[in-house]
Amino acid sequence: MSEPLSLAVPAAPKRSLSWRGVLRAARDNPLQLWTDAAYAQDIEQQSFLGKPRLLLNAPDAIQHVLIREAGNFRRTAPSIRLLRPFVGRGLLLSEGELWRRQRRVIAPTLAPRALPPLMAEAARAISAALPALDTAAAAATPVDLLAAMQGLALDIAGRSMFSVAMEVFGVEMRQMFTAASRNISRPDFFDLVLPIGIPSPRDFRRWWFQRRWMGLISRIIAAREATDGKTGDGADLFDLLRTACAGDGPEGARQLRDEVATMIIAGHETTALTLFWSALLLAAAPEVQARIAAEADGLDLGPDGAPAALERLSYTRAVVSEALRLYPPAAVIVREAIAETRCGAITFPRGALVFIAPWVLHRHRKLWTAPGHFDPGRFLPGAAPVPRFAYLPFGAGPRVCVGAQFALAEATLVLATLVRRFVITRGDEAPVMPVSVVTTQPDRAPPFHLAARPGAA
Repeated sequence: MSEPLSLAVPAAPKRSLSWRGVLRAARDNPLQLWTDAAYAQDIEQQSFLGKPRLLLNAPDAIQHVLIREAGNFRRTAPSIRLLRPFVGRGLLLSEGELWRRQRRVIAPTLAPRALPPLMAEAARAISAALPALDTAAAAATPVDLLAAMQGLALDIAGRSMFSVAMEVFGVEMRQMFTAASRNISRPDFFDLVLPIGIPSPRDFRRWWFQRRWMGLISRIIAAREATDGKTGDGADLFDLLRTACAGDGPEGARQLRDEVATMIIAGHETTALTLFWSALLLAAAPEVQARIAAEADGLDLGPDGAPAALERLSYTRAVVSEALRLYPPAAVIVREAIAETRCGAITFPRGALVFIAPWVLHRHRKLWTAPGHFDPGRFLPGAAPVPRFAYLPFGAGPRVCVGAQFALAEATLVLATLVRRFVITRGDEAPVMPVSVVTTQPDRAPPFHLAARPGAA
């Protein structure tokens, strides 16, 4: 199946960028940092203001950086600057013993064996969201599926991890996140060259945003604490985090706030975008939609049946996996070498910037057959195995996304429920360009039409 012509991708430059070109691409769209040749090379070496810059596509080199020698590579100052306003010192940015302690608390609550109750909550949220889409479809009103999926994923994250209904906070949260993506999440020259200990001009705006953002998170925590003893349910992720942070006074309260912020951001933004890109792909592939609908037909996708139904949604899961390949939520992973290290013939000098870009890796011409084509068959049972370290939608190694299995299961369940009920079509034919701004976002929210699927209950 060919990639639909309406699905645009940024043009890759033909030759290495000048330092001004690097600045412009980092600010406007980092997906354009790498040359067209990089999509067929094991490694692309460039420099930025005299500092080596290496893009890795070779599986052994990727394993070296993310797993074998992970301790010799750290997050870069720009990535910390861009993420810290949203997550503080939560799991995403913490280091050392604090990170290990956070991981020990969070990982079991999102592990595969913990999925059934989480999926039951997700199914409840999906059922609550569908009537609004039904109303829009009945009136032939164009639907903003990006906003709908963001709201749905936020509600699922709130209910499943923190037992909090997010309707009260959702609009404010989305407005703040959208404004921040537009205003403070694009690096400038000073963000790229100054060490993290020296504030850049934009850091002052980031601190102001962080103050308001964390104030909102504190209100969400207060709403959750007000429900204690009223739900009758067992301990959720919030209870475990609160216990882990207890006894540290104001520092513990700040750490709890940062962990909640991290899990809300990580638990809904990437899933919402995965669902949006899946819908965009499906709108141009009606035969794929029909196959998903047939697979989901007759399955109980409600709270009681969702966990068991997930085992039978192999094609729907393959569609989600292919959407994650074409539009990985984190388009680039950046590390800085803190000591010189070698991997075969590759030398990583101290201070070198090392890029592992799922955007490039997932479209690499040596690693994938027809890499620009939308083909869910790549991920079906019995298909040829995906080359190791060629597919990294959730990262790899010690820092692999702790909620990867939950996110994949959630997206599969939402997509099956949506497609079983509706036929998805585009409301316009203008291209939608992916842009990397913290996550891989569309440059605009196109309108969709949802028509009741014939024969759907």
